[in-house]
Amino acid sequence: MKQYHIILSSLLFLLFSCKETAQVASHSANFEPEWINKVGAKENKFKSKIYYANDYGAVNDGKTLSTKNIQKAIDECSKNGGGTLTFKPGNYLTGSLFIKEGVHFNVPKGATILGSENITDYPEIDTRVAGIEMKWPAALINVLDQKNVTLDGEGTIDGQGKVYWDYYWNLRKEYEAKDLRWIVDYDAKRPRTILITNSKNVFLKDLNIQRAGFWTVQVLYSEYITVDGIKIRNNIGGHGPSTDGIDIDSSKWILVQNCDIDCNDDNFCLKAGRDWDGLRVNRPTEYVVVRDCIARQGAGLFTLGSETSGSIRHVYVSNIQGYGTKNGLNIKSATNRGGTVEDIYMENIKMESVGTFITISMNWNPAYSYSKLPAGYTEETLPPHWKKMLTKVEPESKGIPVFRNIHLKNIDIKGAKKAISVAGLKESIVENVTLKDVHITAETAGNIGYSNNWILDNVTINALDHSSLKIENSKNVDFSSAANNTKK
Repeated sequence: MKQYHIILSSLLFLLFSCKETAQVASHSANFEPEWINKVGAKENKFKSKIYYANDYGAVNDGKTLSTKNIQKAIDECSKNGGGTLTFKPGNYLTGSLFIKEGVHFNVPKGATILGSENITDYPEIDTRVAGIEMKWPAALINVLDQKNVTLDGEGTIDGQGKVYWDYYWNLRKEYEAKDLRWIVDYDAKRPRTILITNSKNVFLKDLNIQRAGFWTVQVLYSEYITVDGIKIRNNIGGHGPSTDGIDIDSSKWILVQNCDIDCNDDNFCLKAGRDWDGLRVNRPTEYVVVRDCIARQGAGLFTLGSETSGSIRHVYVSNIQGYGTKNGLNIKSATNRGGTVEDIYMENIKMESVGTFITISMNWNPAYSYSKLPAGYTEETLPPHWKKMLTKVEPESKGIPVFRNIHLKNIDIKGAKKAISVAGLKESIVENVTLKDVHITAETAGNIGYSNNWILDNVTINALDHSSLKIENSKNVDFSSAANNTKK
């Protein structure tokens, strides 16, 4: 009997071991996470009534400020149970608009919304900008604390941002001379183009958006949002500073697809708060899908950070093409930021004329990332957002970020300046990076520091200067089989 129990136990052990091995093999074969079909907004159904902003006094001459008239039409539509708010052909000058529940805000072909060039037309609201909660001008188009909203159309939303770009550059020269680089972005208050905050079940579809004064689309503290088919062109008439394309900020269950972005900062970016204030809020960005998109000029085809305090996790990116984008995968943070970036999946990426394909840094842009009050200022008299920026993270170890579990598959990069640049910290090793079917042609191979456990399967780095990756302070990171630097 005892021998029978031993045999039975052995068989059961083998059975469960085989089952577990099969599950692992199945998961490895299927690169897509199980949750990706749960993201995005659900179908919105609106009342059939159509409201024309023109019927409420909106003027389509591009010169007459029509903010109050358009807002009156939005409010009337929502008050009556919803419907479609739209425009007759022409150009409509406006400040901040606030979309309400049940409203289908449609900008049809032939109609253009022009953002006011006067900052007083954007009332200040409580919001979060670049990781800090503070008073800041409302966006041109706002969805605040709403649900069941759609913004769409083949028309154009033009932020007319150049006046704000020029203001920023002038203020930055003044602030840098005072050793205040770290706060100028927060004091140079510029309007975003579209802001979706604390909202649920919102569609943003098909619009042509250009010349953002600051970030183009920010999704903040929201869930079940779909951004689909929008085109962003922020490099018209100049190169606007910090004109990010799409920023997903402490939000979850988000779908971004079929978008085409040309901007002057991060094309597609995930954020979760910065420094002491971000750690206080402690809200993650998670369950995000970005797929079937194009990234043109910009700082990052796909960026995580630098605001990482609330953590960024459960992210799937697929089928993105990059043309002239500065970086491919860019994970960045700082030693006072904290948070964990993990469970990142990225596949089917093609890029041409890229700066560095993989860039990972935990000590990014020190002049911007670390706040220090110069002599001559009294902290008690400072604005609240200055005080937040100057509040120290304690203990200091809480500010050290963590990056781990990053998976890349089916990557084809041509014309890069550098293949890989990874800089972990002695206190925080970049861990568990998987590269499968990854092929990079670059001027130079690059470097990896403070990183452990890279798994390579069919990886080549063709460095035109015949260099090999410089690997320091790392374990289980071996690219010797990936070297393919014989071509010129």
